[in-house]
Parts: sequence; structure tokens; C-alpha cells
Amino acid sequence: MDRMIPLYLSKSMLFRGFSPDDVEKAISKSDYRLKKYSKGELIAIEGHECSSIGIVMSGDVVVQKVYLSGKVVNLAKLSRGDVFGEVIVFSNQREYPATILSQKSSTVLFISRENIITLCKQDERFLENFMTQLSNKILMLNRKVENLSLKTIRQKICRFLIEEYKRQKALKLKITTSRRDMAENFGIPRPSLSRELINMRDEGLIDFGKGYIEVMDIEAIEDFLF
Repeated sequence: MDRMIPLYLSKSMLFRGFSPDDVEKAISKSDYRLKKYSKGELIAIEGHECSSIGIVMSGDVVVQKVYLSGKVVNLAKLSRGDVFGEVIVFSNQREYPATILSQKSSTVLFISRENIITLCKQDERFLENFMTQLSNKILMLNRKVENLSLKTIRQKICRFLIEEYKRQKALKLKITTSRRDMAENFGIPRPSLSRELINMRDEGLIDFGKGYIEVMDIEAIEDFLF
């Protein structure tokens, strides 16, 4: 076994609390697959069967929804340690709901459904980590559904600002995502997002610059959601 595999896996959510030696011992009898992908190569295709989870070992991959019209929406970006397929692999309908693409040279480690069950039985730490991973993913999906239910661009922005305010516990928020990624997450065109941010700044609701958005009136921001 490549010694880098246990080292990388020990830094992922699924193996939190495991040393590299613990990881090596845990997966030594697992039928895992390590696969390399070049830039632009498909990792999984929407509608195809999902029989294993994937853990990104290196590189970056993107989860995309491709519509019949040809429109492509990026749903999520994954990097080292991130996991995909964990919600699907134990469902009754084990089909990928979206396409997964390698954004640059990437390596993914796949662990089959059967081996996941074995790991959960063998080590309570892995079981707890897997349940935590599932819970976090479900909460994230719920937030996306809630965001889609919001009718206006301003409401989408305000929901994002309130969530970040609660998470960062500050009115001046560090923003690490690009304007394009933010717009894609909201399901809106980037120019529309930029225009609404400028409108909100002109109204004294927010201020923003490179890498930050500052909330100037948190009560007014909350009011837009009701």
C-alpha cells in the first residue's frame, strides 16, 4: 500500500481521529480502488449506478447538473478529503443525481458499499464519522432547497449573509468564494448578483470589497426574509 494513502485519508472527515497507522489497519482488507483522472475527465455520470463512495485524494472535482438545453450549473466543488456518493450509495435508488467532473489532474479513492458496512461494524469511530458526514450533507442539501424556495435575488443574498453572520459571529464577513461561484450556488446570473449587491450597498445595507462583505444593518437584512 502506498504510504500516502493512509496519510491523506487520516485528514478526511471519514477517518477523523484515526492515525495513518489506524487507517492502514482499517482499510488493509478493504477492496478499495484508487483511480487517477485528467483535467475534464468524467468521474461519474448522472443516472449511472453508484456502488461506492469516493474520497478526493488530490486535485479538485466539481459536481454539475447538466440540463437538456445544454445549460451547466456547478452544484459543489470538492477538494482533498471531501467525500461524494455517501448519501446515494445506501438509498433504494442508487443513481448519481448529478455529473462529477475532474477540474484538474485528480485522484479519487473509491470504497464499495459492502466495505463501508464492514468498516462501520469494525470501528465505532468510523461509524460515528460516517453518520456525521451524512448529517452534514443532508443539512447542506436542506439549505440548498430552502435557498431555491426564496423568490428574489435579495432574499438569497440575505439568507447567505445571515448564515455567514451566525457562523463567523461577526458583521464583517470573510468571503472565500468567488462572485461566480456564489451566483451559481444561488442559481442566478453573476451580473444579476453583482447588480443587487451594489443596490444593497447604495441603500446602506452592506458594504463590500475584495474578500469581504460587511453587514451594516442586520435587522433590515433579516426583515427581507419575511
